[in-house]
Amino acid sequence: MNHPFDEALRLQAASSDQPHTSAGTTSAAYWNMVGPYGGITAAVLVQAIHNHPARLGDITLLTVNYASGVAAGAFHITATPVRTNRSTQHWVLSLEQAGPEGSPEVVITATAMTALRRETWDQNDMPMPPVPAPSDLERRVMTGAMEWLNRYDMRFVQGGIPDDWDGGGTHSLTQLWVRDEQPRALDFASLAAMSDVFYPRVWLRRATRVPAGTVSMTIYFHASAGQLADNGANFLLAQAQGQAYRHGFFDQTAQLWAQDGTLLVTSHQLVYFKT
Repeated sequence: MNHPFDEALRLQAASSDQPHTSAGTTSAAYWNMVGPYGGITAAVLVQAIHNHPARLGDITLLTVNYASGVAAGAFHITATPVRTNRSTQHWVLSLEQAGPEGSPEVVITATAMTALRRETWDQNDMPMPPVPAPSDLERRVMTGAMEWLNRYDMRFVQGGIPDDWDGGGTHSLTQLWVRDEQPRALDFASLAAMSDVFYPRVWLRRATRVPAGTVSMTIYFHASAGQLADNGANFLLAQAQGQAYRHGFFDQTAQLWAQDGTLLVTSHQLVYFKT
C-alpha cells in the first residue's frame, strides 16, 4: 500500500510539448480548513523539481508565495531551471488551476535553488534545545480537527494549541517532536512539509483564535541527502516562534533538528491575521 504522502506527491508529465510542466491532483488526506495544508503544497513543488530531468544537485532553498487558495482537484506545476551554473541551479515555479471561467489561473508562485553539495567547514550556531525524549511525551490526539493533522505523530514539549481561548497568551514558542504517522523515511519533500506543521503563532501569543494564513514561506535546507537517510523515519524536533505582529501581518521562524542534534532545516514565514 502506498504511503498517503507519496500519493499526494504523484505527478505526471503534462504533455510532450510542455517539458517543464507536470500534472497532479490535491489530496484529501492533507486537507486543511479551506484547502490543502500549506506544507503539502511546498512538498509537491519540491517533488516537481526532483522529477525534472535537468535538475542539478539537491534542493537547498525554496520560497513559496501563496497567492491564492488551492482548490480541490487538478493542478499543473511548471518548474523551469532559469540559470544553471557550475554547482548551483536557479528555478522559477508556478502552480495553476482552472479558474471560474475554465481558463488557467496562477494560485502559487515559487523560486528555488538546487546545488551540488561538497564537504566544507561546518558549525551550528543554533543548537538543539534540551527537551524530553519523544518516548517520554504523550501523542496529541487530533481526531476531529483538520484532516492533515492525522498524517503526523505530534508530541508537544511546550506551546500546544491553547486549551482556553481566553486572550491570556504570554509567548509564541512551540516545541514538539514530529514524524509521519505512517512511518516513512525522511526526504527533502517530507522535510519541506514538516517545516509547516506549526499552527499560527498569533493563536498562541494571544490565546485567541483569529483568521490567519501563510502568505509566503522560505525554507532553507541545511541537510544533505545522506543526513536525511541517516534519520530514516525517526522523530524530528520542531521549534517555532513569532517575532513581530503589526498591521495585519506577522512573521515566524522555525527550526527542525534530527534526534542526534543535527539542524536539518530552518524556515521563515509571513502570515496574515485578522483581529
